[in-house]
Amino acid sequence: MQMVFLYGPIASGKLTVARALAGLTGLPVFHNHLVVDAVAAVFPFGSEPFVRLRERFWLDTFREAATSGRSLIFTFAPEPTVAPDFPHRARAMIAEAGGETVFVRLSVSPESQERRLGNVDRAAFGKLRSIDLLRELRDQFAACEAVIPAPALTVDTDRDTAIAAARLIARHLHTAPA
Repeated sequence: MQMVFLYGPIASGKLTVARALAGLTGLPVFHNHLVVDAVAAVFPFGSEPFVRLRERFWLDTFREAATSGRSLIFTFAPEPTVAPDFPHRARAMIAEAGGETVFVRLSVSPESQERRLGNVDRAAFGKLRSIDLLRELRDQFAACEAVIPAPALTVDTDRDTAIAAARLIARHLHTAPA
């Protein structure tokens, strides 16, 4: 079992790349906002119940996938309401179940990031769309990303299209030790 832990800054193309990777590999995409939106329907974003339930949903899904031998792609946006050790605990839990977590980081320039915030598809999942708020929180997001385990692969989404990024990741997964 492999979990592709696809992370990067806001608007770096995580969901777009994950969907392209799913098309190449057949792996399901467990998109961050599936759980965020479900829990936020009941509890305010960042509230104690929201944070607790979001993490529980994520970890329970990972545990079930690992024990079932079901590989997946997980998209993750590092931000301050997530416990800093969450990626480490997720990796440890997957390893205990006999699986492997492959951390893949997407990078994006601040200019491209700000330009992408206006994309209509971002509204579909209630994603951040405010340039002012992004600028205000950018350092906090970067600090959250800095504590994630070192990536096995980093892909520059300014340079690579989503399909090119997905192909790079798929090639890495094919050659990565199980």
